[in-house]
Amino acid sequence: MMRWFSYAARREEGAVKYVLFYDAAADMDRAREVFPAHRAKWQEFVARGELLMIGPFSDPRQGAMGVFATREAAEEFVRVDPFLLEGVVKKWELREWREAIAS
Repeated sequence: MMRWFSYAARREEGAVKYVLFYDAAADMDRAREVFPAHRAKWQEFVARGELLMIGPFSDPRQGAMGVFATREAAEEFVRVDPFLLEGVVKKWELREWREAIAS
């Protein structure tokens, strides 16, 4: 019983995050061209405290991910990200993630 209360309280404190996964298109030259606009856009979300982490996987063929504080912020990012608007990303997926260890 105590564990459930603790878990429920942590969830209310913001332990739920939203992870956006990107599958990259094959055209890496296009990605390099669009990257400055993509970086400028994600820096806006970082400045607002809505984007907590972002980056590619070590193998660029595996895509990239971003961790957002709210679903609304992640959905807004998908609507305005130059990587999506310019076709650098071929597919994306948004998942709810329950953070177990919070700072």
